[in-house]
Amino acid sequence: MKRTFQPNNAKKAKKQGFFARKESKILKTRRDKGRKRLINK
Repeated sequence: MKRTFQPNNAKKAKKQGFFARKESKILKTRRDKGRKRLINK
């Protein structure tokens, strides 16, 4: 039987990884706030 969750890390990184976030304003707002960690890793 196949497991239900079959992670595709490349696909996930494209959607949620650092470079995906770089395109949006998430990093900028976190930088402006003075966050120690910009992304949750």
